[in-house]
Amino acid sequence: MADEAGGFRLHLILVAHDRQLLDVECDEVQVPGSEGVIGILPGHTPLIATLKVGEVMYRQGKIEHFLALSEGFVEVADDVVTVLTESAELPEEIDVEAARREAREAEEELMAATDADWVKAQTRLEKAAARINVAERVRLRDVKPRE
Repeated sequence: MADEAGGFRLHLILVAHDRQLLDVECDEVQVPGSEGVIGILPGHTPLIATLKVGEVMYRQGKIEHFLALSEGFVEVADDVVTVLTESAELPEEIDVEAARREAREAEEELMAATDADWVKAQTRLEKAAARINVAERVRLRDVKPRE
C-alpha cells in the first residue's frame, strides 16, 4: 500500500474479542509468534500464524507503539496485517500495580503448581509481564530528559 510520499506502508488492524483496538497505517509491525517474534515490513509474503502472549510493536516513522496481547492469530496479505486476539491492552489502559500483583500471585502458584496447573500459572505470569513491559516502555519513552 503506497503512502502519499510514494513509499509503501502497512495497514494494521487489531481486534480483540470485544472491540477493535487499532486501525492504523504504519511502517513496521512485530508480533509474538508461537515460534518467535515475527517482523513484518511492507511487501511481506502472505502469512497466517498463531500468536502467543506478549507484546505487539508497530512503528510509525521513528515512533514505536506497544500493546500487550494474549494468544491469537495474525494474517498478512497485500500489506494488510490483521491481528485477532482474545484480549489486548493499550498502554494507557494497563494498571501496572495490578499487573505486578498478578505476576507475584502467578509466581507463587508456579512454585506449588502440579503439571496441570503449571501451564495456567505460567500463562498468567507471561500476561502480567507483557502488561508491565508495555506500560514501562511507554512510561520511559515519555520521560523527558532534564535540560
